[in-house]
Parts: sequence; C-alpha cells; structure tokens
Amino acid sequence: MKIRLTVIIIMFLCASTAAQRFDPGKIFSRHGVYGAFILYDLNNDKFLTFNDARLDSSFLPASTFKIFNSMVGLETGAVQDENEIIQWEGKDYWGWDQWNKDHTMESAIENSVVWYYQEVARRIGSQKMQEYINKAGYGNKNITGGIDKFWLNGGLRITPRQQIAFLVDFYQGNLPFSPQVIEKVKGILIVEEGSNFTLRGKTGWTGDNNPGTGWFVGYLETGSDIYFFANNLDIYSRDQLKARTEIPKEIFKELNLIE
Repeated sequence: MKIRLTVIIIMFLCASTAAQRFDPGKIFSRHGVYGAFILYDLNNDKFLTFNDARLDSSFLPASTFKIFNSMVGLETGAVQDENEIIQWEGKDYWGWDQWNKDHTMESAIENSVVWYYQEVARRIGSQKMQEYINKAGYGNKNITGGIDKFWLNGGLRITPRQQIAFLVDFYQGNLPFSPQVIEKVKGILIVEEGSNFTLRGKTGWTGDNNPGTGWFVGYLETGSDIYFFANNLDIYSRDQLKARTEIPKEIFKELNLIE
C-alpha cells in the first residue's frame, strides 16, 4: 500500500557548516513506513522536521520510557546501580529469548527487557513515580493503568516534540535527578560508537494495536556538536521494526553527520 507522506523540508545546518536541502520522505518511502521525524541541532538551535503535524500528536512512550524509569529507579534506590542483577522469574517470553534470563539494568535496556523495568516500577511505587514525573513534566504525566503498565498500555502519552525537550533536559542535567544518576543512564544508552560519533538512544514499540507505534529517540554526539532526534512510526508487523533505527542512521549519513 502506497502512503502519501507530508513532508516539510527546511534548511538545516550540517556539521560541515554547509547548508543543504534534504527530503527525509524519500527514506521513509524506501522503507515503506509512515511516520514522523524530528532532528534538533542544539548548538545552532535549528530543526529538521518531517510530517510536522504528527510531531504534536501524543503516543504511548513504550520502551522509550525506560530512560526515565532507569533514572527514577537509581535515584530512589529501587536499583542500587546499573550492575545490580534482578533475577528472571522463569516465565518464557516466546519470541523474545533474550528476556529469558537474569538481567542488570545495563543489559535490560540493551535488550529492552519489559519484565525487568516492570519490576523496577513496582519497587518505585506509584507515589514516587508520580512525584518524579510531575517534577520532570514528562509527557501528559498520566500514570493510570497500573504501575507496571502505564507506559505500555495505560494513560501515559508523549509527543515527538516532547521527547526532544525531555532529551535536551536529560543531556543538560535539567531533571530532578543527581548528576551521578544521569551519567550512569547516559552510559547505558550507548547504541553505537564510531570514529567520529557516539549514538545514544532507546527504541520502543506498542504491539497491541494495529498499527502499533514504533519509536527510536536519543541523541548523536559528533565532537562538540549534539543532535537530538525522535523517529516515530506506524508499525504493522515485526519486520518493520528495523526501520525505527535504520531511518535515523540513514538521515545522519545523508546530512554528513556520520560516515
């Protein structure tokens, strides 16, 4: 099925300082997915956006909430550090074999282990979780639907633009967490490192609906330049999940941000 994509193309200042016109819609079309993308160049205070109207629509954060959940867990002592092991309860998560073992926070975020972060949220409790979400102003701040489900199929919603604002606050330390906690979470969010860049981020997927929502949010560091991004997609099947991470990486290459 061909989907008509709304494209907003703006002038974006690349790391090479050469301005160029760029159409992200071609990359979305190549992957056969519908969604939206936003890239924010912090140092130059410039945006690249695709499908702008969707950037203000609210979605379940799914596993992108693990970034926030990690900070609350560490700050409250629900988890002592990123290396503390939480034991697997023995349930077989068919199709997600990497979940079927004990995990640390570092390995749980790398493998997006839902049960691990559900246990962290239960340890934190609704009162403390709500307190930190209110202080940080995360999304719509609604944690109804169960302490271990609100970000998966409950009341919490966040827009792609809000994801960017949250990530900027996270990077700059403007959240109600200690610098030590923020640095630990930054450390476990590294997705890829190259000769000229470090990519940090987290994927997410709500698979209960058709379509579900796919996410990849984070930031790219290239020397002294920082680029925050949020990729948001309609997901109809698991074979589309790779587009969450592949689209941003292809955009970075098109813009000469990475090799």
